[in-house]
Formats: sequence, structure tokens, C-alpha cells
Amino acid sequence: MADHIVLAGGGSAGHVNPLLATAAELRAREPGLALTVLGTAEGLEAELVPAAGLELTVIDRVPMPRRPNADALRFPGRWRRAMRTAGAAVAGARAVVGFGGYVASPAYLAARRLGVPIVIHEQNALPGLANRLGARWADAVGVTFSGTPLPRARWVGLPLRRTISDLLAERAQDAPGRAAAAAATLGLDPGRLTVVVTGGSLGARRLNEQVPLVAAELVAAGAQVLHATGRGKLEPVRAAVAAMAPEVAAHYHAVDYLGEMHEALAVADLMIGRAGAGTVGELAALGIPAIYVPLPVGNGEQRRNAAGVVDAGGGLLVEDPQLTRAWLLEHAVPLIGQRGRLRSMAQAAESAGVRDGAARLVDLVDEAVARRSA
Repeated sequence: MADHIVLAGGGSAGHVNPLLATAAELRAREPGLALTVLGTAEGLEAELVPAAGLELTVIDRVPMPRRPNADALRFPGRWRRAMRTAGAAVAGARAVVGFGGYVASPAYLAARRLGVPIVIHEQNALPGLANRLGARWADAVGVTFSGTPLPRARWVGLPLRRTISDLLAERAQDAPGRAAAAAATLGLDPGRLTVVVTGGSLGARRLNEQVPLVAAELVAAGAQVLHATGRGKLEPVRAAVAAMAPEVAAHYHAVDYLGEMHEALAVADLMIGRAGAGTVGELAALGIPAIYVPLPVGNGEQRRNAAGVVDAGGGLLVEDPQLTRAWLLEHAVPLIGQRGRLRSMAQAAESAGVRDGAARLVDLVDEAVARRSA
């Protein structure tokens, strides 16, 4: 049996984080297993994969041209180079595990040509182009959200990054103590409920504009706010905080970026944010209630990402244009005074979450390899 596995995916955190979590599970089960990651030089994987002690094989980022132009003329040559790189990496592999993105398609095609088992993980409720292609001949398909429209899909949940899986274990031992430690790390009051607001690293203008408008009501209800605005978007929120009454501003903490997001999650009683697959999967696994505000562009995948948790009672969903001061006053502020409801929402979120997604996905890999070897 071949002694290495290829993991293919990159570009965004949604692809890279599950890939790294799966790599860690593979290494935990078989410490001597060689792992090769196919990724681009431009995506997050260029930094995160070597930092995790994994070998990164760089492959050209080759998007399909949409119109006749210079990129279209260069496409055939770039595609051939990508296929050569993918073929060399995949040759003799035990399996290819793909997470979508530009690098996944060459990996899937090379694996098909070479007879290497293919296992796919799709993060979003609506699959991307590469995984829709690869699923046609994949040996196994794992999905984060049940109902994802891919053939033979099995619900495995999201492979959780190491900081989140560690946080799960710590909370199982002593959740109040872990929350108090996180509050001290972040400079928060351990006696108040904590509302974490984030639109991700890029921020979300609607959240940045509207949530500060209900700061006084949130604080009066017994909450404090930790608001990550996104890089380059701090100043307008900081100005809004400066205009608040001192007793309100003391409990409204605005930063541009939360490098230690797991610390914020350790202390969060309620999250207000987007509904990316990683966000939804991690909040559900941790049992954190959320107000999901799907990204108002794209194909509606974020709305579908949050649907299962919301239907279970673990969160509320509001479309971006409807997130206003009036909506927050009616729906968000009352939650702070309804601790029993927050606890019920937390339990419902946890019931919809998966805490062992990496193990489930690696089980799929083992099963696919065993079937091919039988």
C-alpha cells in the first residue's frame, strides 16, 4: 500500500482549516504517514501549511476563463503545468483528499487518471465547482451540512481546527473557569454576558454600523460587547464608541481583528456575525447561540449554511438589509435578559453540531482505501 496521502485545497480559510484539521487527525492515527498538501502560492495555505509542519507543493492557480482574452490564451499551457504538478504529487498515493478550490480539480483529475481513491469534503451547503466535478467519480463524499446536493454525500460535519477542538476539551472540563480565563485575557468583565460581533477578517459594514446603535441597551441589560470590525474598518466604530456615555463605552470593546478568536469563543454567550461554513460549524460544535447575518452577495450559500442550526433553535437569521437598530432592539437585546432562552438556544446549537468531524472524514478515507484494496 502506498505510504502517502495527498490533501488538496486552498485559497480561503474555509478550505485550509478543515484540511489542516484532517491532516492532524491522519497524523494522530498514523504518525509515520507522509502527507503532501497541494495548494497555491497566493492563498492562506502558503503560510499556514508550512507553519503546521506540512509539505506544500505549489500548483498554479488556474481559474476557468469566462471570456476570450489574454487569460484564455494562456489557460491551456497553465492547465497542463497544473496537471503535471498534480500528477507528480498524486502518483503512488494511498488517496487524494480534496477540499475544493482551484487546486482541487487538477488533483481529482490526476487521481482519476492514475486510479488513486478520491475522497471529497465540501464545507458549504451549496458545493463549489471543483467539488461538483470531483464528486462525479469520488469514492466517498463528506459534507459539513446535511442536505448538501452532492452524490453519495455523507454528513460528517466540519473538521475542527486545533484551537477549537482544544477549546471543546477545556470547556468539557471546566466551562466557567475557561470563560473566566478568556475574559481576563481579553480584558473583559467576567460577571457580564458577552456578545461577540464579527464580520470576519474583512469585516461587515452592516454590523459595524448597526450594532453600536444598541450599545446602551445591551449594556443596560447586563451585556458587554467585543466587536471585531475587520482590518482597516476600526475607526468608524471607535468613533461611535467615543460618542457613547462613559458607562456604556466602558463595556464596548472594539478591535480591528481577533487573532485569538478561540478566546472570544470561550467567553461568548451570543455571537452576531456572518454565516460562513467555518463560523456555523464551530459555533454549533461549541454550543454558542448566534444571530446569523448572511453575506448579501453570492449564491445564498451562507443562508443555507445556517439553516440547520436556526431550524433546530440554536440561532436567529436576519438578512443583511433587515439588520437595523429596530430589529436588534426587538430581537437581540431581549435575549440578554432571557438567560433561560440563551441556555436553550445553546443546547439546540450543540445538538446540531458535530465535534468529531475530522475523525469522521478520516474514517471515510480509510473506508475508501479499504474498498479499493478488497
